[in-house]
Amino acid sequence: MASILKSLRLLSDPNRLRILLLLEREELSVAELQEILAIGQSSLSTQLAQLKSANLVEDRRNGKNILYRWKEQPGKDAEVFGHLLAVLRQGAAELPEAGQDASALELVLHKRQDRMRAYFDELAGKFGREYVPGRSWKGVAEMLLQLIPPMVVADLGAGEGTLSQLLARRAREVIAVDNSDKMVEFGSKLAREHGLANLHYERGDLEALPIKDGTVDLAIFSQSLHHAQHPVRAAAEAYRILKPGGRVVVLDLIRHHFEEAREMYADLWLGFSEVEVKGYLQKAGFDSIQTSVVHREQEAPFFETMLAVGDKPLSPGSRKLG
Repeated sequence: MASILKSLRLLSDPNRLRILLLLEREELSVAELQEILAIGQSSLSTQLAQLKSANLVEDRRNGKNILYRWKEQPGKDAEVFGHLLAVLRQGAAELPEAGQDASALELVLHKRQDRMRAYFDELAGKFGREYVPGRSWKGVAEMLLQLIPPMVVADLGAGEGTLSQLLARRAREVIAVDNSDKMVEFGSKLAREHGLANLHYERGDLEALPIKDGTVDLAIFSQSLHHAQHPVRAAAEAYRILKPGGRVVVLDLIRHHFEEAREMYADLWLGFSEVEVKGYLQKAGFDSIQTSVVHREQEAPFFETMLAVGDKPLSPGSRKLG
């Protein structure tokens, strides 16, 4: 449990206050905090150590980086420290640097997206010929068993749209979303060549989908959730676009330790546990959640693929899919 008095003493320092307000908004590495705050690494490391010692922030290893974030307080402390945060946000108005920090944070987050987008731009048109971990026909077949056409389907993080094209042959409409302009261009070209008039590609982010509320019957993350900066926000977006009674399907890698995937495939997350994915879906509002391991590769690094399915609760008078 964090101490209120100790916390107040620590946060009387403007730099520590700036750090905490940033970490309350976003999980950040030391390098990213340095870029935003423009202070030396030694001083920043000392400030982070003090905040961590006071139980106000926590860290986790992500490949070669250590990421820091605001630490949620348990039980009754959550309300107390929630009030503390509210006071600190008001105090930030007295810091001329606070507004600059917010702008610098947005820039850092855009750079994250640009790095991932550049990777996928390079791969546009090659996905069908190159190996991608977790892409197994057995896994896809397990997922397709969940489908009941005709319906409106959103393929979220579609890449060049191999799955979207398969679904479009049965679905009423397929909306393929990807954050790479070249992927969207390449997929759209294939859709035209194959006469798939019901397949539409949209440029967009998993956490800000270019799809209206409550317009989709089925939302699919096929080997894409581990590219989301915030998987729980991506799950919430899927919930938003689904009709009452609609369904979300997640096909992704089980948590692994193949660190090279970060560089080779631009993976932000080294897979997830079944419990983690179930938690993302529950927090978004889904119910009737089921998870299972549907494929295990026989060669190193022995990737495993998980299938998770959840339903958006029905509103009064609605009819559930299936």
